[in-house]
Amino acid sequence: MNEATTLLTLISRVQAVPVAKEVIIVDDGSRDDTRRILEQEVAGVIPGIKVLYHTTNRGKGAALRTAIPHASGKFCIVQDGDLEYDPNDYLVILAAFNDRDVAAVYGSRFLRGLPPMKLPNRIINLLLAAMVRVMFGTRMTDEATCYKAFRTELLQALPLTCQRFEFCPEVTAKALRRGYKIVEVPISYSARTLSEGKKIRWTDGVEAIWTLIRWRFARF
Repeated sequence: MNEATTLLTLISRVQAVPVAKEVIIVDDGSRDDTRRILEQEVAGVIPGIKVLYHTTNRGKGAALRTAIPHASGKFCIVQDGDLEYDPNDYLVILAAFNDRDVAAVYGSRFLRGLPPMKLPNRIINLLLAAMVRVMFGTRMTDEATCYKAFRTELLQALPLTCQRFEFCPEVTAKALRRGYKIVEVPISYSARTLSEGKKIRWTDGVEAIWTLIRWRFARF
C-alpha cells in the first residue's frame, strides 16, 4: 500500500535478479499514485508480472493471502514494496532449497550482526525469535523478517487467516507445527524511517507475540 515512490525501482531490481520468476503484485487499496502506476506502467506492460487489486486497504496478511493461490512457481518469496530488502538476496535464499528437506527459508537480518533499526524494533525482533526457539524448539534469529520463502505447494496448503503483519508469526507457527523445516540465511537490510513510509508499529509487535502464542496451541 502507498509505495509509489519506490515501486518502479523495486520492480526493476526484482526483474534484474538472474532467475526465472513470476511476479505477483497486490495493490492493497493504495491512496497515493501506486494504482495508476500499476495500471498504466506495469500491468500488461512489463512481461511476467500479474497485478491484483484490493478496493480497500486490508493489510499485508490479506494481500499475501490474495496472492498465494495465484502462484505457480516452485518457490514463493515474500517481497515488500519498499527498498529495505535487496532482491539480490533471492539467490542465496533459493540456493538453500537444494536441501530437499528444507520447506522454508528465512532471510535473517541478524546473522551478520545487529542490523540498523530502532531499539524497540530490535527488542521485539529478538523476543519473537527467542519465543520460536523456546516454544517450537527451532533455532531462529529473525522470525519477523520480510524475506520468507516457501515451497509453493506447502505454503498453499497452510490455512492462513492473517490480515496484517501477523502473517509472519502465523505462517511460522503453522509451518513448524506441521513439521516443516525452516532454515535461515544471512541477508542485507536497509531500514527506513516512519517519515519515509515505514508502516509497522509497536502494537504490531504485541500482536505478533500473541499470534505466536495462539497458534502454538490453537487447532487449525
